[in-house]
Amino acid sequence: MNETRCVKKIFERKLEGRRGRGRPRLRWINNVGDNLRKLGVKQWRTEVLNREEWASIIREAKAKLKEP
Repeated sequence: MNETRCVKKIFERKLEGRRGRGRPRLRWINNVGDNLRKLGVKQWRTEVLNREEWASIIREAKAKLKEP
């Protein structure tokens, strides 16, 4: 990498200050992963790339949500 590239500077920079207290905030992507794990979907990040497979996963999830 070129030493003057902005991405390289950010990647190698040392952070100053202190980290916040308490547990880390939950992110949207964490919730998606948890929900898909409950549905039994493994390797969902690679399955997202296959549009038909992902559509079938979404249909299955919607059907399970409608069940009482």
